[in-house]
Amino acid sequence: MPETDRSQLLMIDPAREAQLGLRTFDKLKAETPVSRSQAQTAQVHRVGGRIAVVVPTPGYQWEFVLFDAPDTANAFALPGGKVGIYSGILPIARDDAGLATVIAHEIAHVIAHHGGERMSQGLLMQMGGVALSAALGSQAAATRELAMQAYGLGTQVGVTLPYSRTQELEADQLGLLYMARAGYDPREAVAFWRRFQEANRARGGAPPEFLSTHPVDSRRIAQLEQMMPRAVDEYERAIAQR
Repeated sequence: MPETDRSQLLMIDPAREAQLGLRTFDKLKAETPVSRSQAQTAQVHRVGGRIAVVVPTPGYQWEFVLFDAPDTANAFALPGGKVGIYSGILPIARDDAGLATVIAHEIAHVIAHHGGERMSQGLLMQMGGVALSAALGSQAAATRELAMQAYGLGTQVGVTLPYSRTQELEADQLGLLYMARAGYDPREAVAFWRRFQEANRARGGAPPEFLSTHPVDSRRIAQLEQMMPRAVDEYERAIAQR
């Protein structure tokens, strides 16, 4: 993985991975109400577009959609550059920098092919490497189900991304760099996660499954702070070039 030097098991063709993402996003848009708030939608487009410019994916067709779900503090991104934000996360984000934390983290999961990595691992365990090509080619029901699990796509609880702690840390690291390069102060990421932690506590300690199956905790914030010097350098360079 560029910028993190982590080796990955990737047995899914990027084109097929993107195809799965596009089909799923179209289905979600058909089933989930889209926000009618012009101001909030414009904010999502503004922040998402600004980050998309600096990420290393010139061939992606990025699309940012705000879904009308005020009780859902959640977000997701799918292969092919499709990003969904549930309106319930906006009060916690508060401003553009907070929203940049959310979107940059989700985009990082896509850039790092975390969903494809999980799907590769699952396919290897369930079917074995020999059967992988045939299974993908036929789009068997079991393979489609595995893809849904890999990307955490649930019909009842919205969209969650049950990535491993390693992948979460990687998305934190890359997301911090992406938001900094887009001109958003990366120090605001720590402020966002602290607000998210407080929101979890206000709900009785049971967090909405946004970005991770793990609760936001002091360890994650500490890791972000360790990454901060490089991100601040990137941010200062970006500001100086404006």
